[in-house]
Amino acid sequence: MNITLSVDEQVAQRAREAAQKMGKSLNQAVRDYLEQLAGGARRGQQWVQFEERCLQSGATLAGWQFNRDEANQR
Repeated sequence: MNITLSVDEQVAQRAREAAQKMGKSLNQAVRDYLEQLAGGARRGQQWVQFEERCLQSGATLAGWQFNRDEANQR
């Protein structure tokens, strides 16, 4: 599908330069962004489903509590 966008020429030029630094064309960078954007809703729904499965499983943390000092020990 082809899409026509209206963008300020200076914005388009800076975007082309940024895409070039990533080794992509502006067209490819926009396609990648749109794929991420479209996939974001799907990922959000996947997290909701995961959360529901976790809550329904009845699993517990058996009294475990977060400890910042332990988490930061290296």
